[in-house]
Amino acid sequence: MRTYLFWLSLISTLACQTAKQEDSTSEKKEMTFTDPHTYARPDESVVTHLDWKAEVDFGSKTITAQATLTLKNSSNAQKLRLDTKALNITDVLVDGDSATYTLGGPDEHMGSALDVTIVPNAKKVDVYYTTSPGAEALQWLAPQQTADKQHPFLFTQSQAILARSWVPIQDSPGVRFTYNAEVKVPKGLLALMSAENPMEVSEDGIYRFQMAQPVPAYLLALAVGDLKFQSLGTRSGVYAEPSVIEKATSEFEDLESMISAAEELYGPYQWDRYDLLVLPPSFPFGGMENPRLTFATPTILAGDKSLVSLVAHELAHSWSGNLVTNATWDDFWLNEGFTVYFEQRIMERLYGREYSEMLASLAAQDLLEEIESMTKRGNGNDTKLKLDLAGRNPDDGVTTIAYDKGYLLLRTLEETLGREKFDAFLKSYFEKNAFSVMTTEEFIRQFEQFTADGESQPDLKAWIYQPGLPANVRLPTSGKFMTVDQELEKYRQGSTAAQLNTGDWTSHEWLHFVRSVPEDITSGQLSELDNTFGFTTSGNSEVLTAWLVQAIRHNYTPAFDRLERFLISTGRRKFLSPIYKELLNMDGGREMALRIYEKARPNYHFVATNTLDEMLGIELNN
Repeated sequence: MRTYLFWLSLISTLACQTAKQEDSTSEKKEMTFTDPHTYARPDESVVTHLDWKAEVDFGSKTITAQATLTLKNSSNAQKLRLDTKALNITDVLVDGDSATYTLGGPDEHMGSALDVTIVPNAKKVDVYYTTSPGAEALQWLAPQQTADKQHPFLFTQSQAILARSWVPIQDSPGVRFTYNAEVKVPKGLLALMSAENPMEVSEDGIYRFQMAQPVPAYLLALAVGDLKFQSLGTRSGVYAEPSVIEKATSEFEDLESMISAAEELYGPYQWDRYDLLVLPPSFPFGGMENPRLTFATPTILAGDKSLVSLVAHELAHSWSGNLVTNATWDDFWLNEGFTVYFEQRIMERLYGREYSEMLASLAAQDLLEEIESMTKRGNGNDTKLKLDLAGRNPDDGVTTIAYDKGYLLLRTLEETLGREKFDAFLKSYFEKNAFSVMTTEEFIRQFEQFTADGESQPDLKAWIYQPGLPANVRLPTSGKFMTVDQELEKYRQGSTAAQLNTGDWTSHEWLHFVRSVPEDITSGQLSELDNTFGFTTSGNSEVLTAWLVQAIRHNYTPAFDRLERFLISTGRRKFLSPIYKELLNMDGGREMALRIYEKARPNYHFVATNTLDEMLGIELNN
């Protein structure tokens, strides 16, 4: 793979920022890095703006489009190289004239390179194309797969390298561009993008969008469906299907407070609006931080705001990830570790330290389990923060390592430097590197430059380049979980479920309780807990998933009907993976898993089926 030299002259590209911000970012930085997941050669010709005109066809499950790419070329440029995957290219123009182009052979993960012959003064390239019905970023839902079951629905998921399956683009987090779009959809449906959005349905089904801030391709997003909008404040609101909008509005009523808390910590929100879109259940992630329009799973609508830390996480991405972006997917921890740290600080400010420490403790439990599991499977190298994903699907790096090991490193830096000084570093980090990319090595350089010579600090290179956790790591602890453990001990000693003191527990305490039930618990005891606390009927997806794992582990069959319904109706990979994994460990569980998966797979996005097909050891047609 080529190594690119990126000269980032931010002042020339960030007209949307204030003069003060421009002054703070005008210094050029020289940064070299290799992106093994793109065919692009941005040092020769780089895309700076996209104009996208498209028509969405639910009947054929395709998008027919014209992508007009504005270029910045080197003095000896001969070729524009784009990333594509399963696109039907019908014509290519350079500055309005027919162009010479070639489409390379397909790679399993990377798709095909589209090479367009250009000259150094070429300004625009037009690509006319149609997406494949099986485009990996696009999920087409029949009406019965939506909440209201009246109209079809389409949504995209471009991260990590799936944007190329619906737009011919330089699909690298190291390349940023602005975009405008005109999208035609069936009348009566609302179209939304990661851009300035409408709040009402267009009579002619045509929508126009503008994204003035430069974004990488993985933050391109589109959704089309029967949607309503409800304002949450002067710069925030929520979109959802009509039957969901009231519940979503109630759940997210603290959103404006979250935005203000985030700004108080690390500087102004630079994307104008922050809206949420609650998607149908098949969405594979908890959330996706598409600028101006976070995509969110309906599984966070617990009814008591207990899962809104996910919203804090996606909001935090507006700084860590969207504003300062990992240069390659090998540096993924720079997006996610920073975001988890920021999320925890938002939750602490809004709900208190005890609350955020419960979240941090649960995450640490997940991290330790993941490290142990990956090490046993021989994937110890993937427990490093700096990854080596060359030749692999970058989705392999989406583990708790990037999120929670990254968080623990930043938490350790805070504890070592002191919160006030570490906050000063983070605020300057976001300001100085706004709308730019970051490598792990550049982060280390900037952090070491910020700290005084001889100042005590953790061994960054051990944290980043060694597997597992350092021996002296300090894991979060929660006093409230200690109280839960005391109640569990009472249960072990013979107290009944009804005798336990659980009246004021939050969902986080219940989750810790379910995860910690004794290994030797009997089906009868599980039945008693279930009858007392209603775990099988829980509306909290985190608690329910943990309970279903325990039900499989201990062959608690009364929960199996709910398990099947949950797997069929939920597409969030975080919940699917542990349940299917546990089924594979149960006697007769593989047959049960395959039977359910056959019914459920059409409801899942490619991101989820890509993981589960491999886990279950089967090959199915998309």
